[in-house]
Amino acid sequence: MRVLLIEDDAMIGKGLVTALSAAGMSVDWVRDGAQAEVALRDEGYAIVLLDMGLPRADGFEVLKAGRREGIDTPVLIITARDHIDDRVAGLDLGADDYLVKPFETRELLARMRALIRRRAGQATALLATGALELNTETHEMSYEKVTEVLPAREYALMHALLERPGRILSRAQIEERIYGWGEEVESNAVDVLIHSIRRKFGKAVILNVRGAGWMVPKS
Repeated sequence: MRVLLIEDDAMIGKGLVTALSAAGMSVDWVRDGAQAEVALRDEGYAIVLLDMGLPRADGFEVLKAGRREGIDTPVLIITARDHIDDRVAGLDLGADDYLVKPFETRELLARMRALIRRRAGQATALLATGALELNTETHEMSYEKVTEVLPAREYALMHALLERPGRILSRAQIEERIYGWGEEVESNAVDVLIHSIRRKFGKAVILNVRGAGWMVPKS
C-alpha cells in the first residue's frame, strides 16, 4: 500500500521511509507544506503521516486545507508537540489520530493498521469476504484450504481489492495503490502479480472483468 509521509526533518524522514518500506509499504515523502497540499490530492494513498512543524505551511494549515477540499484519506499526526491544545486542535481539524515523537515503530504501524481498518469498516485485523481472508498484521491470506504469507506487492494488491469486495479496480487504480513515485512499473506488472496469486490460491480468488479490471467477489 502507498503511504504519504509529510516530514521536514531529514533524519526522521529517512528512518521512517526505511521502517515503512521494510513493512512492505511504498512511501512518498514530501518535506514542506506547499508540496504536501498538492500531494494530498492524490487519491492513491492508504494513509497520511503528517508532521506539524513544516516550512511554507504548517501541518494545521495542510490538514485544514485538505479536509476543506473533501480529502478523506486517514491522517495520523506525528509531531513533537505534546501540549493538549495542539492535540485537540489537530483532532478537531480532521486528524484521525495523534502520535507524539519519539515513538516506537511498532506503535506507529499498529496505529496505522487501526486507522486503515476503520476506514474499511473493519473492527479486526481481518479483511474478509466469503472464504477469502487477509490478515493485515501478518500479511497471511487464506482461501479455501490454502494459507500463505503474501509478499509486499501481492499483499498491497489484495488489500486494495478487499477494501471493497465487489468493486472493480482498473489497472491504473491498482498501480496507483501499490507503487510510489519514481518506481518503474512494467506494463504487465499487475498481470504478473495476479497470476502469482492465482497460482497459489486458484483462479476464482480474483475475477477479471473484461475491459474494466479486476475484483474479488462480494459474499
